[in-house]
Amino acid sequence: MRIPLFAVLTACLGALSAQALSTNGLMAQGPAPTARPLPAPEPPATVTATRNEPAALAFTPDKLARLKVPAGFALTVMATDLGNARMLHVMPDGGVYLSRRKQGDVWYLKDVNKDGKFDAGERRQVASNLSLVHGMDVRNNKLYVVGEKTIWVMDMASDGTLGAPRVFADGFPDAGQHSGRSLKWGPDGFLYASFGSTNNDVPTPNPEEATMLRIRPDGQWREVYARGLRHTIGFGWHPVSKTLYGFDHGSDWHGDDIPPEELNVIQRGKNYGWPFCYGDRQPDPYVNVGQIPGLITKPEYCARTQGSTLTYTAHAAPIGLTFYTGAAFPAEYRNDAFVAFRGSWNRLKPSGYEIARVNFDANNKPTSITPFITGFVFEEGGQWKQFGRLAGIATYTDGSLLFTDDQSGVIYRVRHTGGN
Repeated sequence: MRIPLFAVLTACLGALSAQALSTNGLMAQGPAPTARPLPAPEPPATVTATRNEPAALAFTPDKLARLKVPAGFALTVMATDLGNARMLHVMPDGGVYLSRRKQGDVWYLKDVNKDGKFDAGERRQVASNLSLVHGMDVRNNKLYVVGEKTIWVMDMASDGTLGAPRVFADGFPDAGQHSGRSLKWGPDGFLYASFGSTNNDVPTPNPEEATMLRIRPDGQWREVYARGLRHTIGFGWHPVSKTLYGFDHGSDWHGDDIPPEELNVIQRGKNYGWPFCYGDRQPDPYVNVGQIPGLITKPEYCARTQGSTLTYTAHAAPIGLTFYTGAAFPAEYRNDAFVAFRGSWNRLKPSGYEIARVNFDANNKPTSITPFITGFVFEEGGQWKQFGRLAGIATYTDGSLLFTDDQSGVIYRVRHTGGN
């Protein structure tokens, strides 16, 4: 009678296993696993949240008088009627690339006649049909742009014209409620890109959601560089220390003052806590503890995350971030960061609607965040109103700052005119 080889092997393995288990009973009597009960449920939490969207007003030149800038600075308008003007990238020759997320295109602007404006004849569309295009950066004479799920690359001509878009990397997470993606080339030669969460405060299965990714220069490999970042649109490396900083959005509907917006030092392999923790590893009382991976409590989870470096008023909505490397501002501004806060809709007293300055000390460490340009939001007749949702910000070639209002399609310019 033939015995199948499979049966012979099975019998032999079974005999060996039985022998091993009978040897002093060592294999059969390992240490008993320690029982770990589910964390105790958290008590009910009640939040008072406010939906307060200031009435949107169109930009008109007379509104400039409402804006406040520090002594010795002046604010002008370089362009209007640019639609959903979002992010800026300034070239060494003064050419400026502008992404328009809602229109899905990129424009090139250049003040050829040096009159301090991007006139109608000095602006043109150079790329189109790029779904939700947003962040931009340049490397080796190529413009890289990121949309919802794709990063494209385009060859650049000396006059700002772009070649046909090619896919550099693809298959990124769905946008959900956070479609503003950003990217920048790092000092290590890798491309860094941030992809926000699809929702307010619930983790999802996609491991690339609510993260910063690090992408190889050929676009063929990438890793999750840091996670637990709800929506870090504005980020960059300090010019001296080369430390990577990013400004993250806190969750909505958790009250007027939590979670704060937070400035983080972004480090490889770190978890920054969203959605369970905020600020200096504080547990968020309004997030369901049952969603935490692993049988641990919220304080235990938060203790394993990375705390923020500085925080700012909740719901201010940081978008653009740039480090000032120009020479036109007073010396104390050099290597500080400027942040464009788009403005709140989820707070009784509105926050944001401003440009703020992140102050760095002599050791190149951030110490505080202070308003720099304000006045876009105001209360009149018992009603809050605003005429600017700020988005992109960049240092211009002459050392001034440019920033965008994506509501009215305005590009503002702030210059230092002398004095303190």
